[in-house]
Amino acid sequence: MLRQEQIAAVIDSQKITFLNKGGQLPRAALAEVPVADNFVTIITGLRRCGKSTLLLQFMQKNYSDALYLNFEDIRLTAFSSNDFLRLKDEIAQREIRVLFFDEIQLVDRWEIFIHQLLNEGYTVFVTGSNASLLSREMGTHLTGRHLSMELFPFSYEEFLRFKGEQASEASVQAYLQSGGVPDYVKNNMQQILISLVEDILIRDIAIRYGIRDVAALNQLLMYLMSNVGTPVSANKLTGMFGIKSSTTILDFFNYYADSYLLDFVPQFSYSLKAQARNPKKIYAMDTGFIDAISIASTQNLGRKLENLIFLHLRRKYKDIRFFKDKGECDFVVFEKGQPLHLVQVCYEVTDHNFDREINGLLEAMKVLEMKEGWIVTLQQADLFTKDNQTIKMIPAHEFMMRKV
Repeated sequence: MLRQEQIAAVIDSQKITFLNKGGQLPRAALAEVPVADNFVTIITGLRRCGKSTLLLQFMQKNYSDALYLNFEDIRLTAFSSNDFLRLKDEIAQREIRVLFFDEIQLVDRWEIFIHQLLNEGYTVFVTGSNASLLSREMGTHLTGRHLSMELFPFSYEEFLRFKGEQASEASVQAYLQSGGVPDYVKNNMQQILISLVEDILIRDIAIRYGIRDVAALNQLLMYLMSNVGTPVSANKLTGMFGIKSSTTILDFFNYYADSYLLDFVPQFSYSLKAQARNPKKIYAMDTGFIDAISIASTQNLGRKLENLIFLHLRRKYKDIRFFKDKGECDFVVFEKGQPLHLVQVCYEVTDHNFDREINGLLEAMKVLEMKEGWIVTLQQADLFTKDNQTIKMIPAHEFMMRKV
């Protein structure tokens, strides 16, 4: 339990730090922040991807003043649900109607507090680094009263603006290596990414879910980061790193995904049961993680480029699957249940892989009744037509500058 004067002191102290974040790169997502009367705006995303910076930029653009409070402050360690009444009194005394809360889900019954603020006409924004915790609690007291968005590390276009570079093969290779975590792009110190991953594993997963075998949690993550772009099955991984249950493996998969470390792409099937049962492809939620914590002895640039293109698509679309039958197509993008884009990724198209890449894409186009597909490469461009179907081969830097 905290006294109101303690809460007030933290608010005043954090305001100085918050406002001193000025000068950061304006985020492209700034124009996409959803706002509506009597709705809380929920922004989720990877730790250190720039959520609080986005809030500051949004405040500077739209509001003359706002109250900001980050609940991860060590001075708020003792903050409990009972302290929401004192926080409410402090807000009322300051006569501020716009409220920004970072990681408020750390406090039990936060959703009841937000619900009360909405009833009283406050404009509320909440950020968090765990997708499922927020969504689970929004499904109780905030049902139908929240607008959600995800924030990701720098996109390729943001990376170029930050670095002052042009779209090119060389900048794609640089982005492929660094990823888009702002602090790492700025400082180029791999320890930043290593510390970030360790922080997520301990604070967001191990402590939160009571996991004692942190070593197994870490070893499984390193294994998965070393195998991006390949299908994985919980059953086949059972027994590795001392994890004896496939249920535990699946739980770990969910924790990684909820914390924005990894994403898992299902295989396309008209049968939902088959889709759930089939292995899923793994992708890192930032390509910088791959080099930082991978245990692979050699770099697989083709898989990393595939991961990069996945992230480009994932920023806009949530429903992404891969196609596999006689051949394979890396990404089938769906919107409102209908296939929208087919994308094949190949670092370099050669005589050895040309037929495989083309035929896998053509097969997916035929099954899904689509007339156009893409092959994204590092630097090759071409155009192919067959049976009224068109395949466009395009360099990655051009593809990632398109509004796909």
